[in-house]
Amino acid sequence: MASTTRKTTSKTTSNNRNTRSTAKKSGSMANSKFHKLFLDELKDIYWAEKNLVKALPKMQKGATSEELASAIADHVEQTKEHVSRLEQVFEMLEERAVAKKCEAMEGLIEEGKQVLEDTDEDSMVRDAGIIIASQKIEHYEIAAYGSLYTLASKMGHDEVAQLLEQTLAEEKETDSLLTNIAESTVNDEALAE
Repeated sequence: MASTTRKTTSKTTSNNRNTRSTAKKSGSMANSKFHKLFLDELKDIYWAEKNLVKALPKMQKGATSEELASAIADHVEQTKEHVSRLEQVFEMLEERAVAKKCEAMEGLIEEGKQVLEDTDEDSMVRDAGIIIASQKIEHYEIAAYGSLYTLASKMGHDEVAQLLEQTLAEEKETDSLLTNIAESTVNDEALAE
């Protein structure tokens, strides 16, 4: 359909994109199985992010390295922004922001708790475990936001896709930061304990 209605001027094309991205859930798309899948996945990551806001401070408190604790603290604030951004996405789609329990994230959060229980306080081994648990969470989020970005783009929700892409980039940055912390100090110090 888009190829038959594409206009030749860039101004018209830009206007079409804006109309398409603000069309929200008009017509058959709102009732399509594809759109319902998209909403289901949004609800899933919304639950995940809201629960991470509660879980991450425990990992921050358990961290030995000031650098790791600071990185987690920064990510807690960023995660709060992700929750707000998801609420904005629901609003743009004219949907209620409803969380659906994310079994995968629940398991990953539980793994993080287990690291804290199974390792000694003030140890770099604990920090190595916290980084591993945190990166598992980041990788899940990267997969979720990457998929959501793709689905939003396919449905023509361009503004929604931009918000999801922004969060995706932030999750990738956090993952990279955690890798740098692990490789620069934590892993070597944990090995020496």
